[in-house]
Amino acid sequence: MPYLKMDSADLPKVARKLAASGARLVLPVREGDERFYREGADPDSLDLTTIPKNSIKEFLFPKTEKILRYQYRGKDVTVEDVPPAAAGRTVIFGARPCDAASLPVVEPLWNWDYKDEFFNARRGATVVVTYACRTAPDEACFCVSVGLGPSSDQGSDVLLFPLDETVVAVRFVTAAGRELESAFAEFGKGEVAEEALEAFRKTGEASLAHRKKFDRVQGWLEAHFEDRLWEEKAFRCVGCGTCTFLCPTCHCFDIQDESCFDVGYRLKNWDACQFSLFTLHTSGHNPRDTQPKRYRQRIYHKYAIYPQKFGKILCTGCGRCVAHCPVNLSLYDVVATAQERAERGD
Repeated sequence: MPYLKMDSADLPKVARKLAASGARLVLPVREGDERFYREGADPDSLDLTTIPKNSIKEFLFPKTEKILRYQYRGKDVTVEDVPPAAAGRTVIFGARPCDAASLPVVEPLWNWDYKDEFFNARRGATVVVTYACRTAPDEACFCVSVGLGPSSDQGSDVLLFPLDETVVAVRFVTAAGRELESAFAEFGKGEVAEEALEAFRKTGEASLAHRKKFDRVQGWLEAHFEDRLWEEKAFRCVGCGTCTFLCPTCHCFDIQDESCFDVGYRLKNWDACQFSLFTLHTSGHNPRDTQPKRYRQRIYHKYAIYPQKFGKILCTGCGRCVAHCPVNLSLYDVVATAQERAERGD
């Protein structure tokens, strides 16, 4: 199937057309030495040079959101639901494959025993235009370890292939993506054959050929809950939560009530299993009373518990937890060690 061919210099123009159509536009931009996904940024500031520091999850699962309102009137209390905020159609333009792939990974969670109307409302209104990686954009990347790749189309509605510094091939993956076709067609410069993309895919995969496939990790974890690995590898974890907040698939949250005089709200706020208060009981007992235990929980949740429950690894190999850990604790190295020990039968 031929793909649309266009100049990469025209991508900001496409983004501008989408914003002009009334869509909430999210795109990667440069801020100082870092890149971030930002809502409402000028399309001319689009920066696709590397993976952004934050993930796209905050645009579907906000850091904080109101879920109900309560008000005291004398001895009476009235409680009313707060409906999901009307985000309207959202276009995430220039997402990386590891971010787009996080959406089908977490969707079962939000629709398991309870259908979360807040996430589903945003997800249903969101279209993802993904920018494939010609080579790994960061030395921390390990998407191939979890069954993905630099040009994976999972979770994407439109997939852009930067064939070189000036030419981009455009693939419309889903029906929602094809609804954006007119915004791209104006800048079309012909077509690209499917065969021309094979070299692109092979180059991307070759850049990560040194990464292990985590195909035996789940079984090893299930048999090694009590193991020296957790103390050896995770003792230096400081419990800052950076890894969980930057991760596109981590989704822990807390529920808190906040009020001012007679009016208050119940809020859903991001939380993290790496915080010591996360599992602290009212009695004072904490079943995960040391940082290695908390770090172990994160690994188990991603590579054993979640796959058991939903059949998917709760990780897309984006590498943010590796690149931005303040004590250089690499999740990849920890899980790769488990994979090596599984291969040795240790």
